[in-house]
Amino acid sequence: MSGDFEKLYGEPLHHLESTTVSVAELDLTTWEQREVKRAEGQEFILKDRKEGRYYVANSAGLFSLPKKNDYVVLMKKPEEIAKLLAEQEAKDKADAEKKAKESNMQFHKRDALRAIEKEVQAEWEASKVFELDASENPEEPKFMATFPYPYMNGRLHLGHSFTLSKAEFAIGYEKLKGKRALFPFGFHCTGMPIKACADKIKREMELYGNPPTFPPQPDVANIRLFLHEENRPKKKGEARSKKAKATNKSDSAVVYQWNIMKSSNVAEDEIASFSDANHWLYYFPPLAIEDMKSMGVKVDWRRTFITTDVNPYYDAFVRWQFLRLKEQGKIKFGKRYTIYSEKDGGACLDHDRQTGEGVLPQEYTLVKQRVLEPYPEVLKPFAHLGKPIYLVPATLRPETMYGQTNCWVLPDGEYGAFEFGNEIFVCTERSARNYSFQLDPPAFGVVKKLAEFSGRDLLGAAVHAPLSKYEKIYVLPMFSISTAKTTGVVTSVPSDSPDDLAAYRDAKTKLKSFPQLTEEMVSFELVPIIDVPGYGNKIAEKVVADLGIKSQNDRKLLDQAKEIAYQKGFYEGVMIVGDYAGMKVQDAKTAIRKKLIDEGLAVAYSEPESPVTSRSGDDCVVALIDQWYLDYGEEEWRKLGEKCLAQMQCFSEETRTKFTAAFEWMKNWACSRSYGLGTKLPWDTQFLIESLSDSTIYMAYYTIAHFLQRGTLDGEPAKNPIKPEWVTPEVFDYIFLGKELPANSTTGLSKDLLEKMRKEFLYWYPVDLRVSGKDLVPNHLLFFIYNHVAMFPEQHWPKGVRANGHLLLNGEKMSKSTGNFVILKEAVERYSADGMRFALAYAGDAQVDANFTSETADTAILRLHTQLDWAKEMLAKDAPLRDGAPSTFADLTFLNEMRLLVQTTDSAFEKMNYREALQSGFFDLQLARDTYRVACQAQEQQMNRELIQTFIRVQALILTPFCPHWSEHIWKKVLGNTTSVMHARWPEIGAPDMIVLKQREYLLSVVKIVRDKLTSHMKKKGAVKPTRVVLFVAKSYPAWQQAAIQMLKELYDANGKSLPANDAVIIEAVRKNPTLQPEMKKAMPFVKMVCEEVGARGESALVLEMPFSEVTVLNENLGYLAKSSELAVEVYDTEDAAQNARNKTQAVAVPGKPAVNFE
Repeated sequence: MSGDFEKLYGEPLHHLESTTVSVAELDLTTWEQREVKRAEGQEFILKDRKEGRYYVANSAGLFSLPKKNDYVVLMKKPEEIAKLLAEQEAKDKADAEKKAKESNMQFHKRDALRAIEKEVQAEWEASKVFELDASENPEEPKFMATFPYPYMNGRLHLGHSFTLSKAEFAIGYEKLKGKRALFPFGFHCTGMPIKACADKIKREMELYGNPPTFPPQPDVANIRLFLHEENRPKKKGEARSKKAKATNKSDSAVVYQWNIMKSSNVAEDEIASFSDANHWLYYFPPLAIEDMKSMGVKVDWRRTFITTDVNPYYDAFVRWQFLRLKEQGKIKFGKRYTIYSEKDGGACLDHDRQTGEGVLPQEYTLVKQRVLEPYPEVLKPFAHLGKPIYLVPATLRPETMYGQTNCWVLPDGEYGAFEFGNEIFVCTERSARNYSFQLDPPAFGVVKKLAEFSGRDLLGAAVHAPLSKYEKIYVLPMFSISTAKTTGVVTSVPSDSPDDLAAYRDAKTKLKSFPQLTEEMVSFELVPIIDVPGYGNKIAEKVVADLGIKSQNDRKLLDQAKEIAYQKGFYEGVMIVGDYAGMKVQDAKTAIRKKLIDEGLAVAYSEPESPVTSRSGDDCVVALIDQWYLDYGEEEWRKLGEKCLAQMQCFSEETRTKFTAAFEWMKNWACSRSYGLGTKLPWDTQFLIESLSDSTIYMAYYTIAHFLQRGTLDGEPAKNPIKPEWVTPEVFDYIFLGKELPANSTTGLSKDLLEKMRKEFLYWYPVDLRVSGKDLVPNHLLFFIYNHVAMFPEQHWPKGVRANGHLLLNGEKMSKSTGNFVILKEAVERYSADGMRFALAYAGDAQVDANFTSETADTAILRLHTQLDWAKEMLAKDAPLRDGAPSTFADLTFLNEMRLLVQTTDSAFEKMNYREALQSGFFDLQLARDTYRVACQAQEQQMNRELIQTFIRVQALILTPFCPHWSEHIWKKVLGNTTSVMHARWPEIGAPDMIVLKQREYLLSVVKIVRDKLTSHMKKKGAVKPTRVVLFVAKSYPAWQQAAIQMLKELYDANGKSLPANDAVIIEAVRKNPTLQPEMKKAMPFVKMVCEEVGARGESALVLEMPFSEVTVLNENLGYLAKSSELAVEVYDTEDAAQNARNKTQAVAVPGKPAVNFE
């Protein structure tokens, strides 16, 4: 055992104080999971080898480890474990106290912000500041943003907060820009997960009581050792397999739903209530509202609702939508290949999956290779049945079957013989099960296994391969086959497939390893089947030779060869054999597949593109079942969707590209299911509408929800004066489509109420912004477009979609299993609402994963608190500030920098680049204030009162979308405004004077020049630190230098705002310039110097004269220059002959770059 362990891990066994170690599950693309058996009287504890921390298992026997480190498995007596944990807890407490002290009482500052937040939220609640109705003026600017309503099987977490913050920040910004900005928010309960969890609790209580007494866990704990595959030493000869071994489920710890609820902080005496699926619908949404209010989200909660038929008003809306879609022919019925859960008895669509979201059925052709007599020994027992026996390789290239020379199996693979009607298939059990769900009842889902055996037992068997030129071919070994994909049987066409050719050649050298194989079985000639321009009629042979491939081990080269052969062969190749000779391969493929199936030589087969697990834990298959489906991809419907996309703002080309690709491949989508919660199909009530299909146009329902539901989650039909039966399809036709109610309408809704709802819809629609994670682009967001263009006229189509990446937490993937996970409630308590929001804004905006860091949130707490104290101090009557209008250089510079930053931040907000907006609108603005303060101190001046008041006002307004509580407090309590900052407008402080900003840029450049020169001066041997710096300023260049710069400017403009990369072009231009020819010795070094300046300063280095007086700017800032250089400073014009004589270094002064002398 010790030897095996050391080979696997590269570590001796004594690092594990245990008796045995066995592999339970191996997934080398992620983690390695091990099972370790417990010694009697001892318990497991893990030690993080890198950080030295200890971890114990939870009630389910699972260890939650926060990082991908290497963990040592220890076994200790309970009292020893208790001592270790107590010591660790004491150390953690000491570290926390030290950190709190070092952070200058950060908890106190956070709590101060939280107190402000609670006070502000109470004011908002009382004033109903976020409740908005349609304006009486239909032309008044509006903005409506929405977020995919979250699924209500748990508390909202930081990931939800990140995405919804994008919409929330937009709402805050648009309010400042003077629009009526509406953010409605609902809750999704449709689908299988809630029902599945409720049923689990019910079963657990039936089996184990209430509260349940669960059986002892097996003497095994599932321990995740986060050991990266690339760091693990290989066994000798071991390949880097990426396939997972099956878990021994009988030995694994069971995770009970009851315990999951306990870990979610649900009181144990309340868990039994969750056996009723409807209880979930009334438990989690109120908590979500409470959490979002604590975050300060600007939601009009009158418009909230929950889905499913417990809400008869929304239920009626969804039924109306589906009736109208069916009337338009958008919904159809028929057999379709669908990802299917046997356990759940229905389609397993994206929202019903634990893993495999976005995975679709992949269609293959199962080629029926008839096994010829004499049968292999393992198949002889079935000869008496009189049924043909077939090996059934799955192929994506049926048109290449003319070139079959053999068939491959995995020698150590597990295969079986399975009876399907009058035929017997030889394949893996997994694929037989999958295929059984593509048969008609009563065979649907029925697998009759006759025998099981290894691939080795099939080697040397003769088969008849349809379309092959050879009457019989043989079964040969291939070691790279995966039995986790398709049937485990692979047909071989070595003239077309580089992989097959390499394996076929290798097989000839391995006959001695398999006594049942003979020379005859590997002596078939390659069959030319496709002519490819430039590659001949055996493309695999040509590509393998060109790339120098020697064997199957040349994996990278074979992958390259496969790509070439497929692309060239499929798109450029022409068939040269069979009934379709002369036809292009891409055209012949479908025809040849049809021929094979029609003649009984093959069958259609489909399986998931990659593994899919349902939320109930079932390994899903592909089933061919009767279903109602939405006819996405239909030509005219797709054209309308693409037209909508072309008009929409996507905020990134990546999002637009993903939409375009999704329109290309998305076809029919199953919209019904038989298990779970939801709305019943109006015309076929045995089915429910699935969760991605009832959530496509509900944004329109937001516009009228408060009228129908009166601010309640489900409309409370028993108390509501509006009866659910009054909300007929014709009512929605009137509200959303403008159709008059029929004369025989049975609605009891008043004309006045109908008019109000119609007005509300017309004012708020269309949706201006939809935000979502990028993973919803190819499904939910695509359906959002498809259904809007089907249901509404063009003026009500969506105007914008913004998709973002996922959120990392402190650089790691958020995961409950690793403990790197924070719910919204905890985040607000830990960081304050505004501290959390600040960190969310700074986390990132692109579609790459963003990163929320505790450090950023902590920094926000400190800076917001410090800024609040400073603002109070500065606005006090006795604040040390200078009165009067801004007039000094520092004043005007600060004012114009504020103006520029307001402009820059405005542009970033408009583009929804919130990190950039925070950078310019907070960090850069704070830096400008700090620079102004230093400049004033250097000039021995006080800061200007008017400017400081402007700064505080601007800062409060710009931060309103990000930190609304802080801004509200500053706005009312510090600045003394009487109305909410939610009614304030974006700061208007004028356009920046760019000349003033150029003066500031110039001053800073001179400071850098002096510092650099001083550093160089002090490096000289025997240098003595000077006491004075003398600056000589030139107003203009000499005539020959002006000519040189003008020449470079012309080259710069002609070359697209950059100098030619080829120096010879510049040299030739200098030589040809008549003004420069007499000054050639000086011209070349000067031109070189200017070129270097262009590289450093850009186009400003090509200006002939500065647009301001350098002498004046420098003289106005002598104090600042003196403080920054720690030298006395004098400034002179180069035209001052008397002073210019002091320019002992003969340094050349040019406009924008003074000469520097030290004395």
